[in-house]
Amino acid sequence: MTSPTPSIEFFAGVSEQLSNVSLRQNKSTGVKSVLMTFDSLKAIEKFNSFTKQFYKNVRLVDSEGSISVAPSSLKFIFGGDEGDDLKRVECVFEIEREDHWERFMRFMHRYAEANGMGYNDNKKA
Repeated sequence: MTSPTPSIEFFAGVSEQLSNVSLRQNKSTGVKSVLMTFDSLKAIEKFNSFTKQFYKNVRLVDSEGSISVAPSSLKFIFGGDEGDDLKRVECVFEIEREDHWERFMRFMHRYAEANGMGYNDNKKA
């Protein structure tokens, strides 16, 4: 049996393509946050958002199962001549528990490997 390809879904069965992810930690509280950026969303193309079940959260699916997270922020950024071209979508959520963070990182490693993404540590010296 093969493992499912890691996927990120806002709507049932509609896998989105992650463009970038930024991981942060609040120094005073220790709470970690994730900023996922998508250059486009398949869920809003071809009326997928009208024909598929909306999860009301983000589902991260891999060989371990599924993670369901509620975004603390979901921004749609538009541009273009008329201001109606979707430029990107930014999804932010927080992870407070260390075991949840570890599970998320396992997902991200699988997702990155399956989608040819790499890790870049941007810590300032």
